[in-house]
Amino acid sequence: MQSWKISTAVLSLGTLLISCGGGSSTPSTPIKILFVGNSYTFARVAPALQYNAAKVKDLTAAFNAIDPSGTNSYPVGSGVPPTPCVSNANGCFEPHNWGGVPGIFKSLTDQAGLNYDVSLSTRNAATLRGQFLNTANASWDMRGNVASQKWDVVVLQSQSDEPLPASKAKNGNYVSFSTYLNLLEQYVHVGTGVTTTEATIFGSTANCTTATTATPPGPGLSAANCAATRVIPTNVNANPSASVYLFQGWARPDMVAAHKCTTPDITTTNGAPIVDPTCSSGANGSTTTGQNTIYYTSNTSTGANLRDMTTDMHSIFYGITASNKKIAGVVPVGDAFQKAVDTGVVKADNFYKADGTYDESGLPNLWWLDRTHESVNGAYLAGLMMYGTITGFDPQNFGAGDKTFGELGISTANALMLQKVAHDTLVASGVQLR
Repeated sequence: MQSWKISTAVLSLGTLLISCGGGSSTPSTPIKILFVGNSYTFARVAPALQYNAAKVKDLTAAFNAIDPSGTNSYPVGSGVPPTPCVSNANGCFEPHNWGGVPGIFKSLTDQAGLNYDVSLSTRNAATLRGQFLNTANASWDMRGNVASQKWDVVVLQSQSDEPLPASKAKNGNYVSFSTYLNLLEQYVHVGTGVTTTEATIFGSTANCTTATTATPPGPGLSAANCAATRVIPTNVNANPSASVYLFQGWARPDMVAAHKCTTPDITTTNGAPIVDPTCSSGANGSTTTGQNTIYYTSNTSTGANLRDMTTDMHSIFYGITASNKKIAGVVPVGDAFQKAVDTGVVKADNFYKADGTYDESGLPNLWWLDRTHESVNGAYLAGLMMYGTITGFDPQNFGAGDKTFGELGISTANALMLQKVAHDTLVASGVQLR
């Protein structure tokens, strides 16, 4: 087990008395925290998507207003109840401003008397490579968000299956994941500017173009990408004392449970999945059978296959922190999801009906209808894990007094169950809770 240390930014708050979510008076100097990631961080759908958005800074809202192309998200006013969905070819779900997991974290810290200034820099399907090199488009300066302030805490979240081996995931690319994770950590802490190429970053053009499936694997980039000039401006707000955490993603039912291909229905406000018999969405299935490509299938139950995927993610994320001591630690959200599955308190199987649609019967579900993004229960659990890991305070202290779960529409019984899961996972991970 890893011995965790509370960051100096958190220790400077002093000892807080927390009872049922209440605490001491809010410290005058806020701790600036930035969440860098994608839809797992901004939580994809209402009510978590816009939760507490007024209290956090959505640093990509302005980018989206300029150019929403390729992000499936559109400005406020198109699809946010009670405003009806505006008919257009691109849909109208995921409207900014976003709150998501950072909004939940902010609510919890406010109730505890902690003063966090919370920002998020997120984009659909963003990789850490995309965050660092600004590969989205000219209007989305994701790296500029990282350099925009002197952050006390930064949480990094990669594309969900990218850390995994290529043989076990559609987007598996451990070399790219680990390389750009370390570069982002250095950019936060040191911030040295450079003009370079990815061939230089990976050591040579040959290394840069080596396939993800090779032995040893490479990042699988094209020769053109490897040769392209990349200008990385100096981060004038670099902070050597910043605490950088890794957001450990969760195992995905859509990757382990047999089901038909689906695609987002962009005529709806949430893009709920519908059956896609051509498997055209992301080319992740067979056009002959209409079945989605799956991995981690050696066990007889979905829960056990999810556990195999979680084990891989755990080993990879904790291995990174063991090799890079400048990373403060892992927020073991994926471990918490698995803890809930293993203890039988959430849905662990039968995620799909035979006709390919989703099955929401049974226990509380941590996954949304697409079986990759978190449900509102999953978002709340992720927020509890962020709170416990980063502040060092026990999320179970909130109990029924927490206002957050009620505002999210979660029952008291489910909230208390999720608080216990978070507590137990944090203790098992070596976090020393207060």
